[in-house]
Amino acid sequence: MSKETLEFQAETRQLLHLMVHSIYSNKDIFLRELISNASDALDKMRLESLTNKEIQVDTSDLHIEVEADKDKRTLTIRDNGIGMTHDEVVSLIGTIAKSGTAEVLRKLREASDAGASAELIGQFGVGFYSTFMVADKVTLVTRKAGESAGTSWESTGEGTYEIEALDEAPQGTSVTLHLKPEDREDQLFDYTAEWKIREIVKRYSDFIAWPIRMAGEDQPLNSMKALWARPRGEVTPEEYHEFYKHLSHDWTDPLETIHMKGEGTFEYEALLFVPSHAPFDMFTRDGKRGVQLYVKRVFIMDDCEALVPQYLRFVKGVVDAHDLSLNISREILQQDRQIQVVRRRLAKKVLSTLKDLKAADAEKYGTFWSEFGRAVKEGLIEDPDNREQLLDLTLLTSTAAESTSLREYVERMKDGQKDIYYMTGESRAMVEHSPHLEAFLAKGYEVLILTDPIDEVWVEQVAEYDGKTLQSAAKGKVDLGESEPPAEQAADFAELLSWLGEKLAEDVKEVRLSTRLTTSAACIVGDEHDITPTLEKMYRAMGQQLPRTKRILELNPDHPLVTGLRTAHAANADDPTLGEAAELVYGMALLAEGGELADPSRFTRLLADRLARTL
Repeated sequence: MSKETLEFQAETRQLLHLMVHSIYSNKDIFLRELISNASDALDKMRLESLTNKEIQVDTSDLHIEVEADKDKRTLTIRDNGIGMTHDEVVSLIGTIAKSGTAEVLRKLREASDAGASAELIGQFGVGFYSTFMVADKVTLVTRKAGESAGTSWESTGEGTYEIEALDEAPQGTSVTLHLKPEDREDQLFDYTAEWKIREIVKRYSDFIAWPIRMAGEDQPLNSMKALWARPRGEVTPEEYHEFYKHLSHDWTDPLETIHMKGEGTFEYEALLFVPSHAPFDMFTRDGKRGVQLYVKRVFIMDDCEALVPQYLRFVKGVVDAHDLSLNISREILQQDRQIQVVRRRLAKKVLSTLKDLKAADAEKYGTFWSEFGRAVKEGLIEDPDNREQLLDLTLLTSTAAESTSLREYVERMKDGQKDIYYMTGESRAMVEHSPHLEAFLAKGYEVLILTDPIDEVWVEQVAEYDGKTLQSAAKGKVDLGESEPPAEQAADFAELLSWLGEKLAEDVKEVRLSTRLTTSAACIVGDEHDITPTLEKMYRAMGQQLPRTKRILELNPDHPLVTGLRTAHAANADDPTLGEAAELVYGMALLAEGGELADPSRFTRLLADRLARTL
């Protein structure tokens, strides 16, 4: 096959441009990224040799080799791992996975400084491209284990790359960097210097499980000790942080480190990390989640979902089980009783660590919640066993606070207040200006403002907290310490309410007097167990057809519009303009809560006609 020249995907070119122009001050990390990739390839090679008896490969000396050539100014990192096919080279290096690409690039364009851009590139997991911070040209040669032909890939990091089939190539992958001139002012060092290579490997890759050797030397540069197997007291925070970066290909330190050991009938070690920022694909369907699974130090799989509940999918780390088969599949793991026990223990440990963080460092916990709170709230639905602990971890916005826990809300409750009040909606502004809150605010009652889509679901599942019922401000009849409207007042409005109920029968199931309104004329509320309009809209957006939910129109008996309507109806119940007035009252109530009119043009025409008559 002849040499092909192919263009990088547009998004890849943009990322490469950022790399080539040195957005990241610490350029040493390019070597960490290449060694990390080589380590992954060796892990996969050993697993393949243990589980696939048909593959004929020599695994007696799996290792990573670093070779520097001062005269040619090249640095080569090679491994004898799993290698890549021609198509894998194109898909893994020539392009970037589409999942979340547009979102990441949007954030990159918005990033105000180089550090923010670098952090985002780290999130995106494209460490291979960091080579272009230090090299004018990069050459990759690879051969997939078990195959005879190899592939060569080469690029200067501009718009194109060259790819060529090779009749022969060593098993594994070698990456050769044609280094830029040394420029210490730009933090660009001489990466052919042996002392510099040793320094970088010791700092960033000492824990790698495979020997990392200088070409021609037998003595490894790294200690090769599995961090999770060492006592916590013997591991420095820096070592933990570098191991996390190796695992996640993130370029920032983790927020929290969790090192634990399980003993008894099923022994395991776990080293888990809570990242300091959310991955770009956390809410995409094909986003990566789960931790790495090892069995007695043998790598088994990436992204083992069976070990971490969905709502903790941002947790990274390693679980090393002592008593599993090397051939265990994802399907078997989902059913394995011991794995389910480990999963529960890991979840409880993560939640207890977050509880301690919340108590010890409110600011740091606030950072965690702003990044991962939306995911954690999914646990209120998925994990009833840990619901109380999750409720204690939850931070919410309210009419009295930008951020509050439920415990803090309860401590601020007014004398005589029985329930925890909340209201869901599409935005804080929409909820704050809703007529539903008028009586609550007038009495000084705090109301939780829930604007995440997931809030619509979990509040239906969680009945109470600390013995206090969670009560929607927009559903059912609310008890604010006052009785129903006086019997005399109810009698005065009985005919109007009955007439309005008939006029608006297509839209509402009841018209009644309100105890929640103080300044607005009307509002629309749901019955206690009705689906909310926002949730109904979400389901329809997902293609689910729901029967239309009729709700309740509540009127403020003290509002001039309502009393005027009562007077007009009593004087002439057959006046045709009264029907139009009823439509307007309902339409205004619908708009006040952010609802959508069925016929906006009719509403505006009725309103314009009514206004014209008053001028």
